[in-house]
Amino acid sequence: MDDPPVPGPARPADMIDSKSESRPQGSTRLDATPSPDAAPGDRKAHDSTGPAPGLREQFGATKDAAFGLVRAHVELARAEFADILDEVKRVAVLVGLAFVALIAVSLLLPIGLSLFVGETLFGSLGWGVLHGTLLLLGVAMAAVLVALGAGGGRVGLDLLIGALSGLAVGLLLGLNLTNRFWTAVGNTFASNIGADVRTLLVAALVGAIVLGLLGLVAGARGGGFIGAFVGALGGAIFGALLGALTSVALGPRVGAAIGLTIALIIWPIAMSIGVARRGVDGEALKNRFWPDETIETTKETIEWVRERTPLGPRS
Repeated sequence: MDDPPVPGPARPADMIDSKSESRPQGSTRLDATPSPDAAPGDRKAHDSTGPAPGLREQFGATKDAAFGLVRAHVELARAEFADILDEVKRVAVLVGLAFVALIAVSLLLPIGLSLFVGETLFGSLGWGVLHGTLLLLGVAMAAVLVALGAGGGRVGLDLLIGALSGLAVGLLLGLNLTNRFWTAVGNTFASNIGADVRTLLVAALVGAIVLGLLGLVAGARGGGFIGAFVGALGGAIFGALLGALTSVALGPRVGAAIGLTIALIIWPIAMSIGVARRGVDGEALKNRFWPDETIETTKETIEWVRERTPLGPRS
């Protein structure tokens, strides 16, 4: 009987084959090992046993990651702030539109109201324009005088004077009392003049004479011969116009409109006369805008500090 063959030393190829048979098919170390001809990058990628990255590489990678995170947050903030800025612009435009609308309303309401009152009560838009203009001028003047320290009570008293004057004129003209008066004067003293122009001529002539004489006296006291002449001429012209106006039977609507006009004219005139007589207290106006107490307290504090602080070495 022949002896069984004695196995010789194992060859490397046989060992590789036996190890390959012991692993699952399709997953061998030889397959995962890069070939010698592979690129250096591929060898580094497949080399699981290469050296660990150094501290500098780790710091660089961390720094790049941190910078990338910061840039991402910055880009997010920029995008969000851009959206917020768009919303702010939109809100600003809408608020501006609302503000312009309120200004238009604040202008339209008094203008429209004055025109409506002029057309409805007095029969003409012109009265509304005139009354609205005079009223706004009076309010502006009153606001300035109150700001200068004239006092609201005095301004209210001037308004009352203007209102009473306007009421008197409105009643005289609206009830045709002046027309009746001049008609009676003409029938008594100028019956030889035609009835159709008698009242007008008598009223204009009397008005020119009366106001002309008043203007003559006033002008002579203030400006001598030239002042007297100018006063007499101006008074005569104004008196003739006033007489002609008061001689006409105007009726209630026109009489009331003229009375309101007179009231709105007399109001600022009365305020002007009051300011001219009393003047503006400049010292009181200065005290309203000058911090006297603060200045005096500061001076006292400085003096107190100086008394308790040596200005130089004591001998």
